[in-house]
Amino acid sequence: MRISLNWLRELVEIKLSHEELAETLTMAGFEVEDIEDRRTWANGVVVGRVLERQPHPNADKLSVCQVDIGANETLNIVCGASNVRADIYVAVATTGTYLPNIDLKIKPAKLRGVQSQGMICSLKELGLPTDVDGIHIFPQEMPLGSDVRPLLGLDDVILDLTATANRADALSMVGVAREVAALTDAKLSILEPGEVSITEGVGNLALKIADSQACPAYIGTVIEQIKIAPSPDWLQQRLRAAGVRPINNVVDITNYVLLEWGQPLHAFDRDRLKSVASSENLTIGVRFATAGDTLKTLDGQTRTLTTQNLLITANDKPVALAGVMGGEETEVHEGTQSLVLEAALFDSVAIRRSSRSVGLRSEASGRYERGVNRAELEVANRRALTLISELAQGVIVQQQIADTRPDPSTWSRSIVLRLDRVNQILGPIELAEDTGELETKDVERILTALGCQLTPSGEGTWSVSVPPYRYRDLEREIDLIEEIARLYGYNKFCDTLPDKSEAGYLPLDQELIRKLRAHLRAEGLTELIHYSLVKPGETGQIVLSNPLFVEYSALRTDLISGLIDAFQYNLEQGNGSLNGFEIGRIFWQEDGLQEGEAIAAIIGGDRTVGKWSTSGREQPLNWFEAKGILESVFQQLGLQVEYQPDCRDERLHPGCTASLWVRGNRLGIFGQLHPQVRREKGLPDSVYVFQLDVDVLLESMEQDEILIPTFHPYSTYPASDRDIAFFATVKVSVAEIEKVISNAGKGLLESVELFDEYRGENVPQGQRSLAFRLIYRASDRTLTEAEVEPVHNQVREALVEKFGVNLRS
Repeated sequence: MRISLNWLRELVEIKLSHEELAETLTMAGFEVEDIEDRRTWANGVVVGRVLERQPHPNADKLSVCQVDIGANETLNIVCGASNVRADIYVAVATTGTYLPNIDLKIKPAKLRGVQSQGMICSLKELGLPTDVDGIHIFPQEMPLGSDVRPLLGLDDVILDLTATANRADALSMVGVAREVAALTDAKLSILEPGEVSITEGVGNLALKIADSQACPAYIGTVIEQIKIAPSPDWLQQRLRAAGVRPINNVVDITNYVLLEWGQPLHAFDRDRLKSVASSENLTIGVRFATAGDTLKTLDGQTRTLTTQNLLITANDKPVALAGVMGGEETEVHEGTQSLVLEAALFDSVAIRRSSRSVGLRSEASGRYERGVNRAELEVANRRALTLISELAQGVIVQQQIADTRPDPSTWSRSIVLRLDRVNQILGPIELAEDTGELETKDVERILTALGCQLTPSGEGTWSVSVPPYRYRDLEREIDLIEEIARLYGYNKFCDTLPDKSEAGYLPLDQELIRKLRAHLRAEGLTELIHYSLVKPGETGQIVLSNPLFVEYSALRTDLISGLIDAFQYNLEQGNGSLNGFEIGRIFWQEDGLQEGEAIAAIIGGDRTVGKWSTSGREQPLNWFEAKGILESVFQQLGLQVEYQPDCRDERLHPGCTASLWVRGNRLGIFGQLHPQVRREKGLPDSVYVFQLDVDVLLESMEQDEILIPTFHPYSTYPASDRDIAFFATVKVSVAEIEKVISNAGKGLLESVELFDEYRGENVPQGQRSLAFRLIYRASDRTLTEAEVEPVHNQVREALVEKFGVNLRS
C-alpha cells in the first residue's frame, strides 16, 4: 500500500524522518519496498503567468511566450504546447532546474533561432499522471514565483509498504497511523465522523439478505440531489499519491474511504437500478449466483457466473459481484442524480472463492479476503456520507440496515498473558552494560500502545482485552508475545547460539536411499518426479474432498502408472524410450487410510549406444536382460532376492511377471507390460517395470552382514570346473536348482552358472535341457580329482533326489 506522509501526518504525529520511519516500519514487519520522495520532482519549478503569446517565426507548432515569474522577472520561453495562451497561470521550470522524471536539466537555449530561458511544464513532465495533453493550467490566480510543489501535492514523500497477510488492519491509513503511534509513542489524531442527518423522503428501498453468513451486515443508503463534478484538488492529490486515478467526486469518495478506513464501499446509480429492476420499488439483495447468471462488470467484460459467486441484486437481477467489482449497467456517471450507497461486510472465504472463480481481483476483494474490521463499518459509512454531503451536495433520504453480527461486547477477545512465558519465549534483552529480562512496565507500555486493555490477574499475569480492529490477528498468548517482540525491537534481544556444534550426519535410511539412487543411476536410469495427485477412478484410491482440478483430485496408489505415462509422453515427443526410476509416496485405503514409500522403474527400447554395430536394427531388451539390471542393483546392495511367478497385476504379462521376495517378505514385483496395455499406449514390444516396497528393502539392507561386509581372502590356487547337464521339468525354476546345487556342494563349490537352455527336438514334452558350470576351489591347496569327484557326485544325487532330473552328463 502506498502511504502519503502528508496524509499520515493528519492522523498521527510523526517524529522521525521518512528514512527513519521506513526503517522502523520495516523492522516491525511492515516492509517498505520503496521511498518516493516527490519533493525532488519539481525542485525549482515556480508559478508563472503568461503575459503574451506570439507564434514562433521559424516553426508553425512553437510559440514564443513572455512569462512573469514574480520579483520583476519576465522570461522569454519557447513552448510547443497547443493549449498555451495569454493570461493563464502555469508551472515554470527555471534555468538550472532538474526534472528527474524526464531526466532533463533546464539550460538557456536557442530553439529555431529564438532564445528560451526556461520551460512551461505539463503534469507528466513533473511526474504526475494525467489525461490532459499539453501544459498544466492552474484553475485560479496564484502568487507569482511561489513553489508549485504544495499546489500539486509534490511536497510529499510516499512509502510503498507491504503488510503481511495477517495484518488486514494495515491496509488503511488509519491502521498504519495506529501502528506508527505504537512504534514511536506518538499521539493519534483520528477523528471519527459524527452522526449524519436523514431528511425524510421517498427512498422505496428494502434489503433481502439470502445468506447472512456470507453477508453478516449490509447498510444501504439512498442519497438524492447529487451533483457529479471533479473532486477538489486535495482529494485528487491524495488518490494519486495512493496510485488511484480520480474519476468524479462520488467514486473518488468511496475510494478515499477505502484507503482511509480499509472499508470497501460501492455507489450505485439509483435510477439505473430502477431501470434494471423494472420497478420504482427497489429491493437490494445478496445471494449466490445460479448457473447461467451473467454480469457485465465495470471493466467492460461480460462474465458467466457460477454458484461460488456472491451477487448484489436489484429485485433479484444481478448488478454487482459482491466485494469484488460493480456492474457497468448501474455505475455512477456524469448524469447521476441519486445514489444507493452500499457499505457491507462479506465473508472472506466467500469473496476469495468468488474472486478466484472469475479470475478478478480488486482493491476491495483484497481487503475482504484478509478480513475487514467489522466494528468500524458504521464509522466508514458515516465518513463517506459526510463527504458526499459536502462535496456532492447529496441529501440522505433513507437508510436500511440488515445486521446479523454478534453483540458488540463479544468483538473484543480476552487473553491471559504471563510475564514468565514472555521471557521464556523471547529470551534475555541487551541492556547498557549487561543483559536482563522484559519487565512488567515494558509489557504494559507496548500492549497499551497497541490499543489493548490490561487487567492484572496476579503477579506477572494479565487479562488482555484485544481491540476490535486486531480481533482477527490476536487470538492467543503467543500472538501477544510476538507483538511485544516486534514493538520492543527484534534487534534488542540477545543473540544466543548453541554452546557446541557437532558434525552433521545422515540417518541410516537416508544413506541407504542415496546408495540405492546411485546404483540405479549407474545402470543408466534417470530419476523422475511426478505429482502425487492423479485422476480418480482406480480401486482403493483416496479422493480429495476439495481439489483444485478434477485431473488432480485423487492420491496415487502406485508409481507404475505415472512411469508408463511418462514413457508414452517421451515417445510421442520424439525423445525415444525413457529408462527411469522414481522414489515417492503412495496412498491407499485398506482398514483406513494407508501411506507408504515405494521405488519403481521402467525400462525398454534399445539400450545400445551405437546402431552401426547392428546395421541400424533395433535390439529390444529381453526379459533376462531387464531382470539383469535389477539383479545388478541387488548384487551391489548385497541382497539375495528370490523370484516367484505372479499374475495378479493386470497391467503386466501373466507369463513374464514375478513377485520379488527377500528374507521371506514380499519386496515387490517385476514384469513385462501386458501386450494390450502396450497397444493402447503405443509402446514398443519390450517394456519392463518393477516396483519395490522401500520399507521392506531398507529393513533387509539394515542387517549387520550387509552394513559391515566381511572380507574373504582370494585363493591363490587354481580352480577345477565341472559341467553338468540334465533334463528337468519346466515347472522347476533355475533358482531352485541353483539353491540345491549350492547346498550339496558346500565347502568346495565356489560358484554355479547356467550356460545353456534348450527346448525342442529330442527333449521330452514338458521338460527342458539345462547345463550348468560348477567351479570348485580350495583356499589352501590345489584340488585333486579324488577330492572333487565325490562332491560333484553329491550334487548329481541331490538333483535326482530333489527334482527327479534325467542326467545327461
